[in-house]
Amino acid sequence: MEKSRKDNKGRVLRKGEGYRANDKRYQYTYLDSRGTRRYIYAKDLAKLREREEEIKRDQLEGIDNYVAGHITVNEVFDRCMAVKTNLRRTTRANYELMYNKHVRHGFGERVIGSVKFSDVKLFYHQLVTEDGIKPNTVGTIHSCLHPTFEMAVRDDVIRKNPCQGVLGELSNDFGKNTGIRKALTIEQQKAFIDYINGHEIFGHWWPAFMVLLGTGCRCCEFIGLRWQDIDMKKRNIDINHSLVRVKRLRDEPDRRLGVSLPKTEAGKRVIPMMDQVYEAFKLVYEEQLVTGFNETVIEGMSGFIFKNANGSVLNEQNLNAAIKRIVASYNVQEEEKAAREKREPLLLPNFSVHYLRHTFCTRFCENETNIKVIQSVMGHKSFRTTMDVYAEATGNKKQEAMQNLSAKWKEF
Repeated sequence: MEKSRKDNKGRVLRKGEGYRANDKRYQYTYLDSRGTRRYIYAKDLAKLREREEEIKRDQLEGIDNYVAGHITVNEVFDRCMAVKTNLRRTTRANYELMYNKHVRHGFGERVIGSVKFSDVKLFYHQLVTEDGIKPNTVGTIHSCLHPTFEMAVRDDVIRKNPCQGVLGELSNDFGKNTGIRKALTIEQQKAFIDYINGHEIFGHWWPAFMVLLGTGCRCCEFIGLRWQDIDMKKRNIDINHSLVRVKRLRDEPDRRLGVSLPKTEAGKRVIPMMDQVYEAFKLVYEEQLVTGFNETVIEGMSGFIFKNANGSVLNEQNLNAAIKRIVASYNVQEEEKAAREKREPLLLPNFSVHYLRHTFCTRFCENETNIKVIQSVMGHKSFRTTMDVYAEATGNKKQEAMQNLSAKWKEF
């Protein structure tokens, strides 16, 4: 039977499709869950493709293919995410982002029944040694893969979870992940804020970065702040939701922002305003009385405080791009100024908006001894997370503390 890659109307056919000139019918061939080749026919190309989509959908959702172990890691991950209905949007968005970026194209295309312990370990090693991924990021990827394989185990698709124990061996190979985070020094923090305060180009960013630096909010919490979430009289900020990227709805061109609860239950909190934060909110409000308020509506929510040049809500990309421009401009001017004054320049590192959260936490830990207060303000679910930052921050102040003790020693 003669088949062509084009039909009698010159239309290019997809992989698996064919046109039978002898009986003017279209044919589609595929492998079922048992590896047996199957054929379907139709006189109309559109009808054939409708049946193709049904077959593909059945193969994704159909239990025969799943139980046979012929399904890929990607398909099981998608299935696993579909049944996890209790995941917070922030967690779901983070898992999908990490999986799509590091797993889907490559390791995720493997048939799940063929993956062994050594395959997973080798994959994790390659992420660290070849792709330069940090061990804690691999931990997040592991949080995607382990439950994926575990669901396949519980459904009797595979006998053992090949992810079991891999992360422990990775820690042995590359050392214990201490979770140390980056923060600006006091001098860098002051230089950054002072530079944008009143700057003719970057001055409009001062309120946003002052709030981020003065509250320790996560970026998704910050961009979701509404005027009704802040109490200017009591000087409190109510963190009760966040804005995250969610999957697009049908007919939408791209992913969109959606409303989610904070990252964890501990994320729902009230943050007292420092004076500088109060002044930042006050400045934004007075400006928007003239320029207009943010009219964006997201899943029924409105009244968002901060807005971009188009009048919509800010996003992480806006903030990171602004930081990059500010740092580049500051460093050029600082190098020129330092050369004139014959001193070493105080340069700013290339950093992301999340640095500001850790910078706030570091300053807080340097000046507060009540760990529970720090944990509450930061919205840390784990006490250990707070302690890690506290130990790091206070460790840096040991020298200063000993010098202070030395100065007072003669009084004892």
